Amino acid sequence: MAVPKILLFYVFTPLADPDAIRLWQRDLCRPLGLGGRIIVSEHGINATVGGELSDVKTYLRTTREYPAFKNVDVKWSEGAGNDFPGLSVRVRDELVSFGAPGELRVDETGVIGGGTRLSPQQLHELVAREEVVFFDGRNSFEAQIGRFEDAVVPQVSNTREFVAELDSGAYDHLKDKPIVTYCTGGIRCEVLSSLMISRGFENVFQLDGGIARYGEAYGDSGLWKGSLYVFDNRMSMDFSPDSAVIGRCYRCGAATKHMQNCSDPACRVQLVVCELHAPETACAEHPLTVAS
Repeated sequence: MAVPKILLFYVFTPLADPDAIRLWQRDLCRPLGLGGRIIVSEHGINATVGGELSDVKTYLRTTREYPAFKNVDVKWSEGAGNDFPGLSVRVRDELVSFGAPGELRVDETGVIGGGTRLSPQQLHELVAREEVVFFDGRNSFEAQIGRFEDAVVPQVSNTREFVAELDSGAYDHLKDKPIVTYCTGGIRCEVLSSLMISRGFENVFQLDGGIARYGEAYGDSGLWKGSLYVFDNRMSMDFSPDSAVIGRCYRCGAATKHMQNCSDPACRVQLVVCELHAPETACAEHPLTVAS
């Protein structure tokens, strides 16, 4: 019986020929029947792939044979078997689209000038002795169904808006406070923490491995509340059966963790919506057109 699994990883390291890595990764995934999204740049690789467990293991084993990727830190999660519409392997200027490729510096050890890494256990130790500020490094809609308690959630609809948000001065009052940045698997905070430090934030940390690694360690018995938004057909995942439901349907206010795209194909807005109103999902910019 096939066991579907999803593998998530990234590596920040200088790559002299990103397009050669793209072709290699594409030709590795296709015969294995893997789906997902892989982004390659001169700064490294960011990959989420899914398929049958044995095929995903073959992919990982082969990827680790490339010297720059031999120590890749991976996160595993359960798949549903239809998690991705296909395979996308692309070269881009940035692994994460902050719109600031010229600000990012990497070497063989990773991002230069990023925040201090905290394991889930070290995070708890820091919280026990200091009053920290959790800073959500994701798009604001992701935080609607899950976030760390009392986190600062910037109202950004995409990652490119973070630079302007930081430059606006809206968070200058936090510059001398201990700040813990967090995101899904850690990659966005690698860049975000470095952007914050270069703008004068003095005491910046990043949750190593992101929410995914924290959930592996503490499930729903720690500081995380709710469900984790994921960028595949699952839309969200829980760390235990005891996961709190903190999302609220945008139509009726009912508790839900279900997320769905706006019904207008041209719109990229994602909305929290209960199952009752899921067939009628549309954002304010695209009024509902519901068949009678």
